[in-house]
Amino acid sequence: MSEKQVGGGPKSGREGLGRRRRNAGPRSPEAIDTGSNKTALSSCNKLLKKQPQNDLVKALKALALSRLQKFEEAGVLCEEILASKPTDESTLGAMSHTLRGLGRHMDIITMYESAWKQQPGNEELAIQTFSANARTGNWKLAQQVAIRLHKQFKEDRYLYWNVFCAVLQASDPTTLPPLRPVLYKLAHRLITTSEIPSFYSPDRFYVHILILKELGLYEEAAALLESEKGKDICGRSLICDELRREIWVLKGSVKEEGQRAQDRILKKDDRNWLEFLSVLNATFHDINSTEEPTEETRAACQDQINKTQVFFAEIADRDGARDRSGPLALLELELRARKNALSIDPSALYTLTESYFQQYGDKPCCYEDLLPYVADFNVEDLSRWTSFLQIYTLSDTLDDLRRTTNALKLIRYSLTPAELTPESENARAAQYMDIYYNGLKHGKDLADTELQHADDLLALAAHAFVNSWKISGDQANLYNAITVLEFGLTRSKQAYQFRLMLVRIYHILGAPSLALEHYRLLNVKQVQTDTLSHFILTRASTFALSSLGDLTYSTECIEASQIYQSNSLDTAEFVIRAFLTEKYSQIADFVTLEDRLDNSLQRDLMKMEHVRMRVAHEPISAELVDVELVELKFIFDRLHYDNRDFDILPNYQPRSQPTFNEQTKMFGKIPGKGWLWMFLKVYILACRHASDMDDTAEEKLVLGDRPKTNPNIEAVKLPLQERLAMRPQEELDELTSDELALVNFETSVAEWLGPHHDFIRPLPSVEHTNGTKQTENTHTTNGTNGHSKKLDEQPTSKEPPEIATQFFDEMKQRFDTALQASSLPPELLHIVTLTQEAFLLFAIETTRFKSSAVVKAHKLGAVVQSIKDIRSKAAAVLTAMSVELDKLAAADGSPERSQVFIDACQPLVASEITEEFVSEVAKKVVDARKQIVEGIAKGVAKVCKNHA
Repeated sequence: MSEKQVGGGPKSGREGLGRRRRNAGPRSPEAIDTGSNKTALSSCNKLLKKQPQNDLVKALKALALSRLQKFEEAGVLCEEILASKPTDESTLGAMSHTLRGLGRHMDIITMYESAWKQQPGNEELAIQTFSANARTGNWKLAQQVAIRLHKQFKEDRYLYWNVFCAVLQASDPTTLPPLRPVLYKLAHRLITTSEIPSFYSPDRFYVHILILKELGLYEEAAALLESEKGKDICGRSLICDELRREIWVLKGSVKEEGQRAQDRILKKDDRNWLEFLSVLNATFHDINSTEEPTEETRAACQDQINKTQVFFAEIADRDGARDRSGPLALLELELRARKNALSIDPSALYTLTESYFQQYGDKPCCYEDLLPYVADFNVEDLSRWTSFLQIYTLSDTLDDLRRTTNALKLIRYSLTPAELTPESENARAAQYMDIYYNGLKHGKDLADTELQHADDLLALAAHAFVNSWKISGDQANLYNAITVLEFGLTRSKQAYQFRLMLVRIYHILGAPSLALEHYRLLNVKQVQTDTLSHFILTRASTFALSSLGDLTYSTECIEASQIYQSNSLDTAEFVIRAFLTEKYSQIADFVTLEDRLDNSLQRDLMKMEHVRMRVAHEPISAELVDVELVELKFIFDRLHYDNRDFDILPNYQPRSQPTFNEQTKMFGKIPGKGWLWMFLKVYILACRHASDMDDTAEEKLVLGDRPKTNPNIEAVKLPLQERLAMRPQEELDELTSDELALVNFETSVAEWLGPHHDFIRPLPSVEHTNGTKQTENTHTTNGTNGHSKKLDEQPTSKEPPEIATQFFDEMKQRFDTALQASSLPPELLHIVTLTQEAFLLFAIETTRFKSSAVVKAHKLGAVVQSIKDIRSKAAAVLTAMSVELDKLAAADGSPERSQVFIDACQPLVASEITEEFVSEVAKKVVDARKQIVEGIAKGVAKVCKNHA
């Protein structure tokens, strides 16, 4: 783990950390700072032989051990150091790094509190104690420390630490609602009684105004904002100015704010779009603030619209082509007037739109600017609009090219369903490509790091091909889309949108290795991993070859997950630095970012996919079951935030068609919270039945502090057994039909075998014996680790449910039907991998019944025979699927398949795209499809051999 990942206090960093440890020994600090952890460990061991009680050396050893992933040894050493209650700054710093890497943040707090008690006059220790609490979001204790700091050291910044900790505590979801106004009132009293006014800095002023806003003291806030110093601060601070706008809206002074905005636009030449929005909001305030406006209100609003129109027209004339704010404001004014039935000229919106295009059609942003207004056109306007735009087909100059590109985008957006046929879409794609080729001349001297000016035309062609595929179902259109996008990347190597589009299309065609290649070339970093990793890891288990030993996708999940640990630590450090530098306006954003990362939906979707791949790769053992059970239960208690970015995909499809994102979703569904909770229930249910772990054993598996349970999840208050049985329709709707069949299969098996698990499972006080010595009636006790209540009598053996006995036959029928329909590889692989997953879940559920001693002691012969029958049927079905996949792989890898691809792309072959280029793309696609189908076939056969 790197220095950045483990974080540090205010004085952290490689140079500072090494400087504070100079007395530890000749090599250990340098070795740790350079990442030579084995060398550091060796040096520490040598030093400890001479100085066995040296806490600093022990702390450095613990740090080295934690970075070598030897967490248990590091933890034992940390306990020994904590027991000695160190006060040395170097030791505390090293321990802080180690404990943070182990996730033991509460121990850091305890350690610094102990050190401060021993040295109450040490201001640095006091600050570190505050930082330790703030780093974990423990705002109540952080506030108490800030109070003591201010009383003891008399520095006014500590007063604001106290104030802002109260604000953060009030906004914390765990704070009870009645307590929140009390905290804001306390913060208000502290600020108003402070000797130094909040005008001292923009951030202190921001805190003051924020508190007044939360308390509803809008007049008091307005008085401060209208003062000379308040106006000066708002003029220099965007965050304070944004808060000022909110205050004016909340106090009902929308019209006054609109008038002030007009003055700023007119007299100060302020072209901030927020100013124009203030004017627009003021214009329609009367009619929008009344549910049923009177005729007088409507007339007054109409008069105000006329005045605003004159004002915006004056600004547009004054600015000319140098700024588009005025014309854009006129468009927005007319659109709002139409929506409120106050437009007096039905053609005004069209006229303004046409004028805007004529003036700014050569701007790259023109298409996005006009989209909301073109969307409101009627049929007549659309016809006129298309005729007007069709004259722009030039690319002689760069401005011509940009104007033509915007025109083609807008024409495409306006197409009606009657104009969308496979033939017409292919013809449009050819038109786009012709102009694209001609437009490449404008970028011939660009550096490799630059994008071609004509790239959007190629994206339009790819959209046309994808839409043609959706209409006709002909895969040849996808081959064409791939070819043009791959060609585009030879001209614009940094065109990330092309790569994202290719990731989607390659997944549709069943070429996941090529999708992963393009995703990795994006070089996604930091928080983008959370927002973009869904492109490659959504239902990644469908394409994983983990059952064959290929951990490529599994590794991708692990690597993508690292960002959550490092960023959680980083954002905590940003919070501390913001406190130290009194940047209070940034703290709330950092806290929000950390919360959204810690509770990211994508994080746990990746975790779920990793579990699904792991059970296919590793032997099903008690350790695997217990570890995953603990982690999945933590996820089950979270309130998730969906941070995934879907808008980053360009969309140039007609407004009558689904977006490109919708068209390229695998199986027509994107997993969300419902999908995650359904699969969590399935795996928790299976692992819970297979586990003998009680609450005491669970604690030993938890590394670091337990995650916080979100109080806003009502279901958390219910017993685990009840929560696992819940099947809300909105969650089921996110599953494909095959995933729903898997859920029903596991649910039925769990209901059938659950009573036997609950009767046989050892008592909490009984050591795990893997079932070999469980000859007594050692049934479960009440509620241990969420298990069912004690069973007084051995349950009666029952026949397995029909859902369980017929599942594998039904999946074989689904597979055969899809095979005969020549479905795309992902659909076949989806059926096969889910059938394999059901087999593995069944193996987890029945692990307990493998022991002959258990079977004999509890007279489970009939149950075990039924288990054997289901297992045999599953193995037979999976073997048959494997054989069919092998045949399909052989066919997919044949030269004939490549030729089909090449023939489909013949219309694209021109001076730029050569036959050789098409052949290379075809070979890559064919090889990738063969690789995954063949790999899944072999993996399924291996799973059958391991678990049959």
